[in-house]
Amino acid sequence: MTSRGRGARVPFNKSAFRQQNEKENSSDGVPSAILKQARQSGQLNLSGRGLATVPDKVWRINIDVPEEAKNVSLDNAENRWWDQVDLTKLILASNTLTAIPDDISNFPALTVLDIHDNNLESLPAAFKALENLQKLDVSRNKLKVLPSSIGYLRTLVSLHVEHNQLTQLCEEIKCLQKIEDLDVSNNQLTVLPTALGYLVNLVKLNVSNNKIKSLPPEIGDMSGLKYFDATHNELTLLPQEFGNLRKLELLYLRHNKLAYLPVLENCVSLKELHVGNNNIMGITSEHLQHLTSINVLDLRDNKISKLPDEITLLQSLQRLDITNNDLSSLPYCLGTIVSLKSLVLEGNPMKSIRRDIIMRGTVELKKYLSSRIEEPVSNENNMATGGNTGIIGGNQSVSSHEMCQMKTLDYSQKQASEIPADILEAAQKADVTVVNLHKNIFTDLPSNLRLLSDTVTELHLNWNKISTLSSEISAFKRLVCLDLGNNMLTDLPKEISSLQNIREIIISRNRFTVIPSVVFELKKLEILFASDNKIEVIDVDGLKRLPVLATLDLQNNNISQVPPELGNCPLKSLQIAGNLFRNPRPAILAKGTPTLLEHLRSRIVT
Repeated sequence: MTSRGRGARVPFNKSAFRQQNEKENSSDGVPSAILKQARQSGQLNLSGRGLATVPDKVWRINIDVPEEAKNVSLDNAENRWWDQVDLTKLILASNTLTAIPDDISNFPALTVLDIHDNNLESLPAAFKALENLQKLDVSRNKLKVLPSSIGYLRTLVSLHVEHNQLTQLCEEIKCLQKIEDLDVSNNQLTVLPTALGYLVNLVKLNVSNNKIKSLPPEIGDMSGLKYFDATHNELTLLPQEFGNLRKLELLYLRHNKLAYLPVLENCVSLKELHVGNNNIMGITSEHLQHLTSINVLDLRDNKISKLPDEITLLQSLQRLDITNNDLSSLPYCLGTIVSLKSLVLEGNPMKSIRRDIIMRGTVELKKYLSSRIEEPVSNENNMATGGNTGIIGGNQSVSSHEMCQMKTLDYSQKQASEIPADILEAAQKADVTVVNLHKNIFTDLPSNLRLLSDTVTELHLNWNKISTLSSEISAFKRLVCLDLGNNMLTDLPKEISSLQNIREIIISRNRFTVIPSVVFELKKLEILFASDNKIEVIDVDGLKRLPVLATLDLQNNNISQVPPELGNCPLKSLQIAGNLFRNPRPAILAKGTPTLLEHLRSRIVT
């Protein structure tokens, strides 16, 4: 049948297609069709086109008569170019632009300008013509200063200048009276201007990853502030006025040099306080009495040796992270906080609570603490009886009596590089199940420790100087928990694969660039802490080989991308904050593991 009726297929004309394609793709990287559409919609997206400069025809889009108007018919509604609208949204992101010309003033109707991820070293004074601008994104450029013309953008609601080279913020920033979102993170700032106090409508302020040593008292005047992030700076204290932020809900102060927890007297709306990785020595009832609305309290990686009983004032507390402190006990009343769902305390020299109780999780730990409230403390009774405590080990003494009672060899904080033979022999006779060697100077697994391999279920080698772990670790077949945190490890021996009873491994604060492949062979592994390393990639295929993995901590690594497939892993706790990736955003991470996993699953391409 050769008839070419209505339903017949028209042959593809390669020559005509090529000519049309060449016509549409201009040599300057900006096809005329895109400009035509922009005149109709008021929006122009030129992102990711490799533009080193923006063609003049773009800046004159609302001035010049377009090329397609030469042969226009007055009856053709589609080509009524004189009905064009002003440009309100311009996206020039992810190009190689080094400058924005004064021609930007041709777009006074702009409400959104996105020029992030270029090579800009300055912004033009002509910015002051953008009197309707609401959102400005100049992040990921090479800006050293913000021009004073920024003060003319009085309708600005959002300003993103993160990942530049700013050393200071101009005083004119005080003129941005409507701004709600200001991000100046990942720059070279050492101070913040007092002018910030004028920004009473600011809701979110991110100054993380700078070199800020102190905050101006005027920050307490920012009455609308709900979110403040100063993570990774050099703060040693907060001004007293900071406590005036009544609407503050989320406060991030991790990785600073704070010696004391700030007293946040009037921060009645505060829901999350993150002050991990500082030098905080203690927390008092004065601190706690002002935190009654808190849901998340992050105190990890500090030097806290005691939690006061007033912790029970936090009746809304859901998550308490006291990882890597100097706590040897917990207040029993902590178990009475009904709202508490997650209590994270690994990396502490716990003596009053057996490791197996801690390993059972938050619910069982709370039950244990509550059950002890009515019991009298009897630790001093042994000494009062005059009984033999069996002190051995000379200057580095331990009590054989305590070893027998607690089934624990605690040889921590001795600055030791070996364990005396008499102590090991006593530990063998006591059938110890827990060995704590943290905060010493061991460079490997002590060779004579193998004497205890038949009984030990927990081995704590954290805070030592171990760069290579001996294959002798394979002898400890009964190990359930292995703590190697705060060492200098870059890999683990393949012999660890024989430890098939392991449920928890801690390799935080080492020098790993990947999760060691041998970890994926531990089929009973439930908990993996690998924070504060240099891990670059999340090996989802490897993680899927761990059928009962419930807790994964990869915070503070060099992960640049989170694979969506991670959302299919049946994790109960996933911590990935403090990495290089931009998505998922902090707002998603702050909502907890279920929301984060759901977000990742939604991004899986099917």
